[in-house]
Amino acid sequence: MKVSKNNMTEGVIWKQIFLFAIPLLISNFFQQFYNTVDSIIVGNFIGDKALAAVGSSGPVILILTGFFMGLSVGASVIISQYYGASDYEKVQKAVHTSIAMIIICGIFLTILGVWITPFILKAMGTPDSVLKESIVYLRIYFYGILFVMIYNIGSSILRAVGDSKRPLYFLIISSFINIILDIVFVVKFKMGIAGTSLATVIAQMISSILIIFDLTKTTDCYRLQIKKLKFDIPMLKKIVKIGFPSGLQNITVSFSNTLVQSSINSFGEIAIAGCSSYQKIEGFSSLPIFSFSLAMSTFVGQNIGVGKYDRVRKGTKVGIFMSCTTAIIISTILVIFAPQILKIFNSNPEVISYGVYMIRVIAPAHIILAIAQIIAGVLRGAGKTIIPMIAMFSFWCCLRVIWVIFGLKIFKNILVVFLGYPVSWLGSVIFLIIYMKKFKFLPKQND
Repeated sequence: MKVSKNNMTEGVIWKQIFLFAIPLLISNFFQQFYNTVDSIIVGNFIGDKALAAVGSSGPVILILTGFFMGLSVGASVIISQYYGASDYEKVQKAVHTSIAMIIICGIFLTILGVWITPFILKAMGTPDSVLKESIVYLRIYFYGILFVMIYNIGSSILRAVGDSKRPLYFLIISSFINIILDIVFVVKFKMGIAGTSLATVIAQMISSILIIFDLTKTTDCYRLQIKKLKFDIPMLKKIVKIGFPSGLQNITVSFSNTLVQSSINSFGEIAIAGCSSYQKIEGFSSLPIFSFSLAMSTFVGQNIGVGKYDRVRKGTKVGIFMSCTTAIIISTILVIFAPQILKIFNSNPEVISYGVYMIRVIAPAHIILAIAQIIAGVLRGAGKTIIPMIAMFSFWCCLRVIWVIFGLKIFKNILVVFLGYPVSWLGSVIFLIIYMKKFKFLPKQND
């Protein structure tokens, strides 16, 4: 079996991180791109209510998928460390165990998501005027959730061995398929919001098929063989041990965002549509931050596997600098051109005004988010997933929710909701920096 050469344990640090992060950035861009096309088509060809329905559905998707996606983090960390250590037998066990795990989880989540959708939407206070469409959108989405999870675990495997390019190629293909199907289902056949959701599911199915086909046909050490799909219990325990905190973190943060979305819902359909438009833009503006964070996890995992701890420390500083610089540039552009950008999604002046307000409050704080995500990525790569979980739970969940709930009781102004994001990001950064300064996060300190 051939051994892949996509390692990040040698070479110029900034170049290794940058070259790995670029395909991730483009990949995430296309993922956001076809999600954004959904919103553009929905907002312009179906209407404000449908756009609000899509916007109110987002947090529900994240809260129900967050835990299982977190398990993919565990698989990626384990595989990257074994790969860095050249233990290819354990790479094989980790690959087959992680895919078997995600298939079972995907089937379970399909059943759960379809059943629980209306209850969660009602609990969020989704307006009756958009509730029916939100239920339709979400249920169709959850019928195809297994494909999303398969693609994500396949991408995690490839990233763990240093390949961020092939997941990009597959996502580009599915993105264009999604756009074409959006136009066909919504514009031509007038299928409404169901057409948008169905287009997304079909595109996700194609991306999952492509990545599984690639994994089965490769001759590299991480090759997938369907007949070997089974749970290796010791390996499963390792994956869950690292992935569980990330999954729990995703749930708690998504839950807090659901509560925040409920607060936005209380300001009416126009506020929901305007904030939904901003959230699509933020999806793009935060892509470099999350791409650098993912790159750092692989970089750290592989270098820990081979014992290059000084390289990990240097890489952490480089990652923070690169991510913060990018965040400042993008945030400046967003603040200056906010109205023009928001018009892409909706031409209603009231909708635009809410979106502009949200951009100009939150975007300048993306530099804080950049620092938090890089440190979290480093800690995940080191297998210390509990620490980012504690930080995100304490600040992105608890502090944010407390801020919004009590703040709105004092000042019934949507600004209170918007400020909850930078305040909670700042709290997590302070916590994570203190941890990095005071405690040893590497498995060994013998260099």
